[in-house]
Amino acid sequence: MSVRTFLKLSVLAALATIGLKTAAWWITGSVGLLSDAMESFVNLAAALFALLMVTIAQSPADDEHPYGHNKAEYFSSGFEAMMILGASLAIIWAAVQRWISPQPLEGLGLGVTLSVVSSVINGVLATYMLRAAREHESIVLEADARHLMTDVWTSVGVALGVLLVPVTGFLWLDPLLAILVALNILREAWSLLRRSVDGLMDRALSDDERARIDAALQAICADEVTFDHLRTRRAAGAKFCQLHMHVPGHWTLARAAAQRARVEDVLIDAVRGLHVTIELLPTGQEPVGVSTPNG
Repeated sequence: MSVRTFLKLSVLAALATIGLKTAAWWITGSVGLLSDAMESFVNLAAALFALLMVTIAQSPADDEHPYGHNKAEYFSSGFEAMMILGASLAIIWAAVQRWISPQPLEGLGLGVTLSVVSSVINGVLATYMLRAAREHESIVLEADARHLMTDVWTSVGVALGVLLVPVTGFLWLDPLLAILVALNILREAWSLLRRSVDGLMDRALSDDERARIDAALQAICADEVTFDHLRTRRAAGAKFCQLHMHVPGHWTLARAAAQRARVEDVLIDAVRGLHVTIELLPTGQEPVGVSTPNG
């Protein structure tokens, strides 16, 4: 399935879990379950925004955006991080109020059952989304999947804790669980925000991908053909590679162009989805303002 299809499923799952978790809170009066329900509203907003950003990211390159719109995905994950941050602060506020004025919980059996059903929905979807994120190399899909998986573990912890309240008689367990949920959500928000900023700053390809590029160039490199000034960057699922290829000055343009095409094919085979830009130069010559690298 495509990234857009998974995000549409995420929207439907968020709507379903909002209904289930809100009902669980309404039945029990648990602020812990309320915090869980509030996170589902964040899931819905994040999934809708992610769907919009993916649609933009898949738009073809144009005159104003010659490198495409792939970085729109980073805005999506950054927006999701800010939404999670806001939800966590709201949860902490509600939990503190409940801590000050504790209240007994009711209808725990049905409420916890509804919460568990919503966790199963999110868990199944998150598992498939993580697999798809690796296949499509989509940060927006991975962000949404990891958020859903965090929601699953949060719901499980809240459900177990809420069940302990009538057993122990400690009413403060409910707001304590809500605060722990909020702190866990804060951690997830920081991780997503850091990755989004990192992506917007043109991070280089991974060490593994760079090693595959180096190995491919080493296999082609010969006395007559050499490479230098290799640079790489990633924009969501798109990967870019720029380098200089030096060929003897007596080569014809046709021969040099054919060799460049061969190198491009080899690099694309080495790293899936790679966009290659190769500048042809005579051996021993560099563009003005660029020094020859040592070694």
